[in-house]
Amino acid sequence: MMAEIRVNGVSLHYEARGEGPGVVLVHGSWSDADSWARVMPGLAESTTVVAYDRRGHSRSEDPLTQGSVYEDAADLAGLIDGLGLAPAFVCGNSYGSLITLRLAAARPDLLRGIAVHEPPGAGILLADPELRPVATALADRITAVRELLEQAESAAAAELFVETVTFGPGAWAQLPAPVRHTYVRNAPTYLDELRDPDALDLDLTALARFTEPALLTQSDNSPPMYGEVLDIIDLTLAKVERHLYPGAGHAPHLSQPEEWVRVVLPRALA
Repeated sequence: MMAEIRVNGVSLHYEARGEGPGVVLVHGSWSDADSWARVMPGLAESTTVVAYDRRGHSRSEDPLTQGSVYEDAADLAGLIDGLGLAPAFVCGNSYGSLITLRLAAARPDLLRGIAVHEPPGAGILLADPELRPVATALADRITAVRELLEQAESAAAAELFVETVTFGPGAWAQLPAPVRHTYVRNAPTYLDELRDPDALDLDLTALARFTEPALLTQSDNSPPMYGEVLDIIDLTLAKVERHLYPGAGHAPHLSQPEEWVRVVLPRALA
């Protein structure tokens, strides 16, 4: 079922499949709900799984105002509430992981567990002098992407982001044409994220109060920064499992969908 729901003053496009306990999928930057298409059938066999376009992305409403990660977390809360999915198991990828973690800190009552893959939480690395260069290196690569976005060079910015920030050299040409189109279409939303001073940060004190299970995952061929971020989150949360995907990159739900379902589904049903 594809539909729309109005939360926090915006209309969000979503797709729901299956029956059972609620599972919500939160996409990362540049992307949309379609990025979860390869894993939804496996989840729908035993859960009610929902994927949605975040505000401003693809088929969801764009309020044309400066957004914030707080709005994204509030939208996710409104979606779970509005669809009667609480307590839900929420899975986030990349920037969607930061939104998921913010919801865990702000509204733990809505969740029975979370799974997050490689949150780009560079902000929490800045507090540690030894890790600050890792965050700075990421910031330098993002600056080049931002310069292209400021010049409305959406296609060039999307390609540079894919090849220098997330997936690596040569990855842009390997992405299916519809995925590349989605990245270019949603390019302005990434500039919006870059203008949000809190976008890549987390309130670790609030997050420490989340007591439900959390699955933290990364891939062995992704930049080491993600592991550093997950190590800090690991020390913050009460109930943590870690999983390392071999060769899956920054989006294992795309590159290894069957393995992703095998890893995530048991936790979603626990």
